Amino acid sequence: MLFGVCLRYSKDRTEAEDIAQDGFIKIFQNIKSFDNKGSFEGWMKKIMINTALDRFRKRNKIYAVEDIGEYVDDYNYEDTISEINAKDLLKLIEELTPRYKIVFCLYAIEGYSHNEISKMLNVTESTSRSNLVRARNILQEKVKTFYNVPELIETKRIYVEK
Repeated sequence: MLFGVCLRYSKDRTEAEDIAQDGFIKIFQNIKSFDNKGSFEGWMKKIMINTALDRFRKRNKIYAVEDIGEYVDDYNYEDTISEINAKDLLKLIEELTPRYKIVFCLYAIEGYSHNEISKMLNVTESTSRSNLVRARNILQEKVKTFYNVPELIETKRIYVEK
């Protein structure tokens, strides 16, 4: 499970192995700080995510973008997701650029809020939102191409000015 987390935030298996090794060292060094509040698995998972993000921040600069306004999406993704198997979706996510992949995984898979992501990556919330929007758009285009079913991907987007 922890190696799967590392794979989501790395460019390849070798980097995921390095992240896992660094993460396990941190887990063993800090095991005394686990206070039995919440699950041990969740605590370890958070360490692995933070280890992966530390590595990403050291290697990649994330630049703030202009606020794109509040993003509202009324499309029901369940129709599309029911057509995609998990293995294929993970392959498509792996093809995203590192910053889009990280924001997408933190938000869509791990369940972090844009506020939490902005603090983790040291960017603004609007940068997190715009990266997520762009990641979703890229993934939708990839799904459209991969499955050749454009009728499942057509969405309505409304941008509301603040």
